[in-house]
Order: sequence, then structure tokens, then C-alpha cells
Amino acid sequence: MITDKFLRVSDAQAVTTTAVSTDSIDLGTARDIGEGNELMMNFDVGTAFAGGTSLQFEVIVADNAALTTNVTVVGSSAAVATASLTAGKMETVRINPQIASLGRRYIGARYTVVGTMTAGTVTADMVMDIQDGRKSYASGFSVV
Repeated sequence: MITDKFLRVSDAQAVTTTAVSTDSIDLGTARDIGEGNELMMNFDVGTAFAGGTSLQFEVIVADNAALTTNVTVVGSSAAVATASLTAGKMETVRINPQIASLGRRYIGARYTVVGTMTAGTVTADMVMDIQDGRKSYASGFSVV
């Protein structure tokens, strides 16, 4: 997975109540953001979440950079229980490939919190592929 500073919408953003990402991506800028390829938003938990009940990760588009006008959800995860939101947890949300037809200029993320979180941070990036380099295998085997 290759990340890009211009495609990052949250950088270790503290999330304690429902909020939108601190940054957004301007889709009106003349550049190719994976046209013809499947796009995803990768959410990576930096600091474990505490308190609250659950958190849902959403990818949203809007007419303004603050992500508050004419908001439309173009991808979302299921609600993730707080106990599962440990440091290093990665959640990936596929983005509806029809985002251009919605006519919204900005894309970002929304974090929908149930309850009140007392701790937890998220970094979110738009990506074309995911890489899970966190696999581990059982030890105790021998090569003969």
C-alpha cells in the first residue's frame, strides 16, 4: 500500500465524539486519483479507543472542504466495538466507484461514535490497494 500526504484526511486525529476528518481531498484539482481503479479508504488506529460503545468509519463526499454541505456517504464499515479498536487495528472501506456522478467536489471521512470515547486516534488515507504486513505464523516448527 502506497500512501500520499495529499490523500491523507486524518493524521493521528483524536476521535472522542462523532466528527469528520480534519482534512479533505479536493476532487476538482486536475489530477488522476485512480481513475478506472477501485479506491478504498484505509483507517488505522494509532492509540487504542476507550469508553463508548462502538465506532463506524464512513467515507463521505461534500460540496465544501469542511465536509458539512450536501454530505453523501459513499462507503462505510459496520459498527466496530470499542474493545476491537486496539492500537494497530486496520479497517478498510471500499469507495463507491460512482463518486464522480454525485457532483461533489470534496471527499473525506466521518467517524460516527456511539457513546463517548475517552481515548483513541485514527489515521485515514485514500488508497488503491491494501497491504496487511501484520500477519504472523505459529512458531515451533522445524525444517527437515
